[in-house]
Amino acid sequence: MTSFGFTIIAGGPFDFGASLRFVEDWPATSALPSDGRALRFGFCPETDWLPIGVSVTAAPGGVAVATTRPVGAGIRGEVARILSLDVDGSGFAALGEADPVLGDLQRRSPGLRPVCFWSPWEAACWAVIVQRSSMLIAARIKQRIAERYGATVAVDGREHAVFPPPVTLLEAGGLGLPAQKEERIRGLARAALDGVLTAEHLRSLAPEQALAELRALPGVGPFSAGLILIRGAGAPDAFPGDEPRLFAILREVYGLPEDAPAAAYRKLADHWRPYRSWASFLFRAATYQPVRGNPGDEPR
Repeated sequence: MTSFGFTIIAGGPFDFGASLRFVEDWPATSALPSDGRALRFGFCPETDWLPIGVSVTAAPGGVAVATTRPVGAGIRGEVARILSLDVDGSGFAALGEADPVLGDLQRRSPGLRPVCFWSPWEAACWAVIVQRSSMLIAARIKQRIAERYGATVAVDGREHAVFPPPVTLLEAGGLGLPAQKEERIRGLARAALDGVLTAEHLRSLAPEQALAELRALPGVGPFSAGLILIRGAGAPDAFPGDEPRLFAILREVYGLPEDAPAAAYRKLADHWRPYRSWASFLFRAATYQPVRGNPGDEPR
């Protein structure tokens, strides 16, 4: 099958191997076939909502990308967003020089950047599916939805079921979810088709405004809004307003009191601007124990 390729050069330190190891361990993506050298997946980019297969491998200074159909600047940008390569990370290391705790994490995981969901739409659906469930069960449900309603693309000789675009799930039933969750996903589909639940729109707003808009969507609370903005849209400088696990990590490593208010965490994170999302990701990743621990305790 014909493939089409392009390269993405990283601005600042980047280690594709570290990104690949994270993807292999994270329950939401751990089922992806991997040989330790390439990231292969299929998705429906918000640029046109048409299925595409993608294979990413390491290249000098960045990554080499092969796709199953020709792409323009929009889809290239979406692939870059998934690996946080659409952001110049040259200044990130300097934050670790000023903050020894963050600096230690950077030295332990050099070049690791946030790995995002394939789209904010998928991130939002995941946020609904995983509510009151474990990540492992949610991953299986999401995969079944992709197999039933999504297209199939072949990447390097292996077929991948693509999570369906919003228009497909707008009227779909029988997703294997409670009726309330299915109705919420239909509401999210309408928001995505209206251009609200897209990286382009969310990244055009100030983080606080984007979080407020997301919280207005069906089934999206403060935690889910942060997930969609940070790990869906790939916003590099947002700080989740309500993430108990992250707050617990920060209390431990920075010695904050148990009754520290949310404002104390925001003040701490202000020192990480303009990479608050990246720093938060490193703290989560450092304590991340998928599969081996209790799935209900895993960070989402």
